[in-house]
Amino acid sequence: MPPVEAQVIEPVLAELSLCSYSPLEGEGLGEGISVEGELVWKAMYNPIDTAKEIKEKVVDGERRRYYRISRPGMWYGGIATADCCGCNLKCIFCWSNFPRDNPDKCGRFFAPEEIFYSLISCARRKGYQQLRISGNEVTIAKEHLLKLLKLVEKTDFRFIIETNGTLIDNDYAKELSGFKNAYVRISFKGTNPEEFSMLTGANPEGFNLQLKAVENLLRYGVNSWASVVVSFSPRGNLNNFRKTIKEISSKAASEIEEETIFLLPHIKKRLSEAGIKLITYEDIDSAKAKE
Repeated sequence: MPPVEAQVIEPVLAELSLCSYSPLEGEGLGEGISVEGELVWKAMYNPIDTAKEIKEKVVDGERRRYYRISRPGMWYGGIATADCCGCNLKCIFCWSNFPRDNPDKCGRFFAPEEIFYSLISCARRKGYQQLRISGNEVTIAKEHLLKLLKLVEKTDFRFIIETNGTLIDNDYAKELSGFKNAYVRISFKGTNPEEFSMLTGANPEGFNLQLKAVENLLRYGVNSWASVVVSFSPRGNLNNFRKTIKEISSKAASEIEEETIFLLPHIKKRLSEAGIKLITYEDIDSAKAKE
Protein backbone atom coordinates (compact mmCIF):
# COMPACT_ATOMS: atom_id res chain seq x y z
CA MET A 1 0.00 0.00 0.00
CA PRO A 2 1.25 3.51 -0.75
CA PRO A 3 2.00 5.89 2.12
CA VAL A 4 -0.89 7.96 3.40
CA GLU A 5 0.77 11.31 2.72
CA ALA A 6 1.75 12.27 -0.83
CA GLN A 7 5.48 12.39 -1.30
CA VAL A 8 7.70 15.01 -2.88
CA ILE A 9 11.04 14.32 -4.51
CA GLU A 10 13.45 15.03 -1.73
CA PRO A 11 16.26 17.59 -1.84
CA VAL A 12 19.94 16.83 -1.49
CA LEU A 13 20.87 17.10 2.17
CA ALA A 14 23.85 19.19 3.11
CA GLU A 15 25.93 16.33 4.44
CA LEU A 16 27.25 14.04 1.72
CA SER A 17 29.34 11.85 3.96
CA LEU A 18 31.31 9.93 1.35
CA CYS A 19 31.57 12.33 -1.58
CA SER A 20 31.33 16.03 -2.31
CA TYR A 21 28.36 17.64 -4.03
CA SER A 22 28.97 19.04 -7.49
CA PRO A 23 26.78 21.18 -9.75
CA LEU A 24 25.79 20.13 -13.24
CA GLU A 25 28.74 20.11 -15.62
CA GLY A 26 27.92 19.41 -19.24
CA GLU A 27 25.97 16.17 -18.76
CA GLY A 28 23.89 14.67 -21.54
CA LEU A 29 20.14 14.84 -21.01
CA GLY A 30 18.69 13.74 -24.33
CA GLU A 31 18.44 14.42 -28.02
CA GLY A 32 18.38 18.08 -28.89
CA ILE A 33 18.52 19.34 -25.31
CA SER A 34 20.85 22.26 -24.64
CA VAL A 35 23.31 21.99 -21.77
CA GLU A 36 25.93 24.65 -21.10
CA GLY A 37 24.91 26.27 -24.38
CA GLU A 38 25.59 23.17 -26.50
CA LEU A 39 23.36 20.40 -27.84
CA VAL A 40 24.30 17.04 -26.37
CA TRP A 41 23.19 13.41 -26.57
CA LYS A 42 22.17 13.54 -30.20
CA ALA A 43 21.18 9.87 -29.91
CA MET A 44 18.93 8.86 -27.05
CA TYR A 45 20.15 6.12 -24.74
CA ASN A 46 18.68 2.76 -23.82
CA PRO A 47 17.99 2.38 -20.05
CA ILE A 48 18.83 -1.35 -20.15
CA ASP A 49 22.20 -0.80 -21.81
CA THR A 50 22.98 2.10 -19.49
CA ALA A 51 22.20 -0.08 -16.46
CA LYS A 52 24.81 -2.60 -17.61
CA GLU A 53 27.41 0.15 -17.94
CA ILE A 54 26.60 1.61 -14.52
CA LYS A 55 26.62 -1.83 -12.90
CA GLU A 56 30.28 -2.29 -13.84
CA LYS A 57 31.07 0.84 -11.84
CA VAL A 58 28.93 0.37 -8.74
CA VAL A 59 28.66 -3.39 -8.19
CA ASP A 60 31.32 -5.78 -6.96
CA GLY A 61 29.78 -9.19 -6.34
CA GLU A 62 27.25 -8.67 -3.53
CA ARG A 63 28.75 -5.30 -2.65
CA ARG A 64 27.25 -2.01 -3.82
CA ARG A 65 28.71 1.49 -3.88
CA TYR A 66 27.10 4.02 -1.50
CA TYR A 67 27.86 7.65 -0.68
CA ARG A 68 25.87 7.68 2.56
CA ILE A 69 24.83 4.60 4.54
CA SER A 70 22.21 5.93 6.91
CA ARG A 71 20.19 9.05 7.55
CA PRO A 72 16.84 9.66 9.23
CA GLY A 73 13.96 11.32 7.44
CA MET A 74 10.21 11.86 7.80
CA TRP A 75 9.19 10.59 4.36
CA TYR A 76 6.58 7.80 4.63
CA GLY A 77 6.01 8.89 8.21
CA GLY A 78 9.60 8.13 9.24
CA ILE A 79 12.25 6.05 7.50
CA ALA A 80 15.96 5.17 7.67
CA THR A 81 17.70 5.68 4.34
CA ALA A 82 20.96 4.64 2.69
CA ASP A 83 21.96 6.49 -0.49
CA CYS A 84 23.56 4.52 -3.32
CA CYS A 85 25.52 5.63 -6.39
CA GLY A 86 24.60 5.24 -10.05
CA CYS A 87 21.36 5.29 -12.05
CA ASN A 88 20.34 4.13 -15.52
CA LEU A 89 18.24 7.25 -16.13
CA LYS A 90 19.31 10.89 -16.34
CA CYS A 91 16.17 12.64 -15.11
CA ILE A 92 16.44 16.37 -15.59
CA PHE A 93 14.74 16.98 -12.23
CA CYS A 94 16.91 14.55 -10.23
CA TRP A 95 18.18 15.83 -6.87
CA SER A 96 21.05 13.31 -6.86
CA ASN A 97 23.66 15.10 -8.92
CA PHE A 98 27.31 14.11 -8.45
CA PRO A 99 26.61 10.54 -7.17
CA ARG A 100 24.47 9.88 -10.25
CA ASP A 101 26.83 11.25 -12.85
CA ASN A 102 30.12 10.18 -11.25
CA PRO A 103 29.23 6.87 -9.56
CA ASP A 104 32.76 5.48 -9.69
CA LYS A 105 34.24 8.62 -8.12
CA CYS A 106 31.93 8.77 -5.16
CA GLY A 107 31.54 6.77 -1.95
CA ARG A 108 32.77 3.20 -1.51
CA PHE A 109 31.56 -0.39 -1.60
CA PHE A 110 29.49 -1.89 1.21
CA ALA A 111 28.23 -5.43 1.80
CA PRO A 112 24.48 -6.03 2.29
CA GLU A 113 25.13 -6.84 5.95
CA GLU A 114 26.82 -3.47 6.51
CA ILE A 115 23.90 -1.57 4.99
CA PHE A 116 21.40 -3.67 6.94
CA TYR A 117 22.97 -2.98 10.32
CA SER A 118 23.46 0.68 9.53
CA LEU A 119 19.81 1.08 8.55
CA ILE A 120 18.28 -0.78 11.48
CA SER A 121 20.57 1.07 13.88
CA CYS A 122 19.29 4.39 12.53
CA ALA A 123 15.68 3.16 12.51
CA ARG A 124 15.80 1.88 16.09
CA ARG A 125 17.43 5.07 17.30
CA LYS A 126 14.60 7.13 15.76
CA GLY A 127 11.77 4.69 16.42
CA TYR A 128 11.12 4.04 12.71
CA GLN A 129 9.62 0.87 11.26
CA GLN A 130 10.71 1.48 7.65
CA LEU A 131 13.95 1.22 5.69
CA ARG A 132 14.95 2.08 2.14
CA ILE A 133 17.75 2.67 -0.33
CA SER A 134 17.47 5.95 -2.22
CA GLY A 135 19.67 8.41 -4.09
CA ASN A 136 19.89 6.41 -7.31
CA GLU A 137 18.58 3.17 -8.86
CA VAL A 138 18.52 0.37 -6.31
CA THR A 139 17.62 -2.45 -8.72
CA ILE A 140 20.91 -2.19 -10.65
CA ALA A 141 22.59 -4.27 -7.90
CA LYS A 142 20.22 -7.24 -7.91
CA GLU A 143 22.26 -9.68 -5.83
CA HIS A 144 23.01 -6.98 -3.27
CA LEU A 145 19.35 -6.02 -2.98
CA LEU A 146 18.09 -9.60 -2.67
CA LYS A 147 20.62 -10.39 0.05
CA LEU A 148 19.60 -7.24 1.92
CA LEU A 149 15.92 -8.19 1.64
CA LYS A 150 16.68 -11.63 3.08
CA LEU A 151 18.14 -9.93 6.14
CA VAL A 152 15.18 -7.56 6.49
CA GLU A 153 12.78 -10.49 6.14
CA LYS A 154 13.95 -11.78 9.51
CA THR A 155 12.77 -8.57 11.20
CA ASP A 156 9.54 -6.61 11.55
CA PHE A 157 10.88 -3.73 9.46
CA ARG A 158 9.23 -2.74 6.20
CA PHE A 159 11.60 -2.16 3.27
CA ILE A 160 10.54 0.26 0.54
CA ILE A 161 12.16 -0.28 -2.85
CA GLU A 162 12.09 3.04 -4.70
CA THR A 163 12.74 2.31 -8.37
CA ASN A 164 12.12 3.57 -11.87
CA GLY A 165 11.06 0.01 -12.69
CA THR A 166 12.85 -0.27 -16.02
CA LEU A 167 14.84 -3.31 -14.84
CA ILE A 168 11.99 -5.24 -13.21
CA ASP A 169 11.29 -7.92 -15.76
CA ASN A 170 9.26 -11.07 -15.13
CA ASP A 171 12.11 -12.92 -13.39
CA TYR A 172 13.04 -9.96 -11.18
CA ALA A 173 9.42 -9.56 -10.06
CA LYS A 174 9.19 -13.27 -9.31
CA GLU A 175 12.24 -13.09 -7.05
CA LEU A 176 10.86 -10.04 -5.22
CA SER A 177 7.62 -11.91 -4.54
CA GLY A 178 9.42 -14.01 -1.95
CA PHE A 179 9.72 -11.08 0.47
CA LYS A 180 6.63 -10.11 2.46
CA ASN A 181 8.41 -7.12 4.02
CA ALA A 182 9.25 -5.58 0.63
CA TYR A 183 7.12 -2.80 -0.88
CA VAL A 184 7.95 -1.56 -4.37
CA ARG A 185 7.29 2.02 -5.40
CA ILE A 186 7.62 2.51 -9.16
CA SER A 187 8.34 6.14 -9.94
CA PHE A 188 7.09 7.02 -13.43
CA LYS A 189 9.05 9.76 -15.16
CA GLY A 190 6.16 11.54 -16.77
CA THR A 191 2.74 10.32 -17.81
CA ASN A 192 3.48 9.02 -21.33
CA PRO A 193 6.40 8.00 -23.59
CA GLU A 194 6.93 11.56 -24.84
CA GLU A 195 7.17 13.05 -21.36
CA PHE A 196 9.38 10.18 -20.25
CA SER A 197 11.82 10.89 -23.06
CA MET A 198 11.71 14.66 -22.51
CA LEU A 199 12.46 14.30 -18.79
CA THR A 200 15.06 11.52 -18.96
CA GLY A 201 16.66 11.88 -22.40
CA ALA A 202 16.13 8.14 -22.85
CA ASN A 203 14.31 6.25 -25.56
CA PRO A 204 10.54 6.72 -25.14
CA GLU A 205 10.18 2.93 -25.07
CA GLY A 206 11.52 3.15 -21.52
CA PHE A 207 8.07 4.27 -20.42
CA ASN A 208 6.69 0.93 -21.54
CA LEU A 209 9.31 -0.82 -19.41
CA GLN A 210 7.86 1.03 -16.43
CA LEU A 211 4.35 -0.11 -17.33
CA LYS A 212 5.60 -3.66 -17.73
CA ALA A 213 7.12 -3.53 -14.25
CA VAL A 214 3.68 -2.74 -12.81
CA GLU A 215 2.24 -5.74 -14.63
CA ASN A 216 5.05 -8.04 -13.54
CA LEU A 217 4.82 -7.07 -9.88
CA LEU A 218 1.05 -7.48 -9.82
CA ARG A 219 1.34 -10.86 -11.53
CA TYR A 220 3.39 -12.19 -8.65
CA GLY A 221 1.50 -10.43 -5.89
CA VAL A 222 4.34 -8.13 -4.87
CA ASN A 223 3.33 -5.25 -2.59
CA SER A 224 3.64 -2.29 -4.94
CA TRP A 225 2.22 0.99 -6.17
CA ALA A 226 2.91 3.55 -8.87
CA SER A 227 3.94 7.15 -8.38
CA VAL A 228 4.24 9.73 -11.13
CA VAL A 229 5.99 13.09 -11.41
CA VAL A 230 3.24 15.58 -12.27
CA SER A 231 5.28 18.79 -12.18
CA PHE A 232 5.59 18.74 -15.99
CA SER A 233 2.28 17.11 -16.95
CA PRO A 234 -0.93 18.84 -18.05
CA ARG A 235 -3.95 17.52 -16.18
CA GLY A 236 -5.22 15.83 -19.34
CA ASN A 237 -2.04 13.78 -19.59
CA LEU A 238 -2.36 12.74 -15.97
CA ASN A 239 -5.95 11.64 -16.53
CA ASN A 240 -4.83 9.55 -19.51
CA PHE A 241 -2.07 8.05 -17.38
CA ARG A 242 -4.63 6.97 -14.82
CA LYS A 243 -6.63 5.30 -17.59
CA THR A 244 -3.50 3.49 -18.79
CA ILE A 245 -2.78 2.15 -15.31
CA LYS A 246 -6.45 1.23 -14.87
CA GLU A 247 -6.17 -1.02 -17.93
CA ILE A 248 -3.58 -2.96 -15.94
CA SER A 249 -5.35 -2.79 -12.57
CA SER A 250 -8.20 -0.68 -11.18
CA LYS A 251 -6.69 -1.00 -7.71
CA ALA A 252 -3.30 0.22 -8.95
CA ALA A 253 -4.98 3.19 -10.63
CA SER A 254 -6.73 4.15 -7.39
CA GLU A 255 -3.41 4.14 -5.50
CA ILE A 256 -1.34 6.31 -7.85
CA GLU A 257 0.84 8.71 -5.91
CA GLU A 258 1.44 12.17 -7.39
CA GLU A 259 4.94 13.61 -6.97
CA THR A 260 6.05 17.22 -7.25
CA ILE A 261 9.64 18.43 -7.24
CA PHE A 262 11.78 20.86 -5.30
CA LEU A 263 13.45 23.48 -7.48
CA LEU A 264 17.01 23.07 -6.23
CA PRO A 265 19.59 25.33 -7.93
CA HIS A 266 21.06 22.65 -10.20
CA ILE A 267 17.58 21.45 -11.18
CA LYS A 268 16.44 24.98 -11.98
CA LYS A 269 19.56 25.41 -14.12
CA ARG A 270 18.89 22.22 -16.07
CA LEU A 271 15.26 23.11 -16.72
CA SER A 272 16.11 26.61 -17.86
CA GLU A 273 18.76 25.43 -20.32
CA ALA A 274 16.46 22.72 -21.67
CA GLY A 275 13.55 25.12 -22.04
CA ILE A 276 11.28 22.89 -19.96
CA LYS A 277 8.67 24.73 -17.92
CA LEU A 278 7.57 23.60 -14.49
CA ILE A 279 3.89 23.35 -13.64
CA THR A 280 3.77 25.02 -10.23
CA TYR A 281 1.82 23.94 -7.18
CA GLU A 282 -0.62 26.76 -7.91
CA ASP A 283 -1.14 25.50 -11.47
CA ILE A 284 -1.89 22.00 -10.21
CA ASP A 285 -4.31 23.26 -7.58
CA SER A 286 -6.01 25.46 -10.13
CA ALA A 287 -6.37 22.57 -12.55
CA LYS A 288 -7.91 20.41 -9.83
CA ALA A 289 -10.39 23.16 -8.96
CA LYS A 290 -11.60 23.34 -12.58
CA GLU A 291 -12.32 19.61 -12.80
